[in-house]
Amino acid sequence: MSKKGSLDQIIGSDQAVLVDFFATWCGPCQAMQPVLEETARLVGDKVKVIKIDVDKNPSAASKYQVRGVPTLMLFQNGKTLWRQSGVVPAHQLVQVIREHVKYT
Repeated sequence: MSKKGSLDQIIGSDQAVLVDFFATWCGPCQAMQPVLEETARLVGDKVKVIKIDVDKNPSAASKYQVRGVPTLMLFQNGKTLWRQSGVVPAHQLVQVIREHVKYT
């Protein structure tokens, strides 16, 4: 999982990016960590998976209207392809990625 570069630069790239908006104090957010690791392993380098701490990055949370954590958003070329709040199982995340992301 990557943490380099500004969020706008990262989500503006051709590569699809799954963003997990989370908080360290949030139990469901902590439960998402192994799910995100499994998802990243399953999709390989097709999708970049990053985590954004809403307490450390309130402007990003505000910009993307994150009202609850965890909130997951899938971006490609700067466009939001999908978003959902709450815990999402790895198999569902992989399915969402396959449905929305065009890659060979």
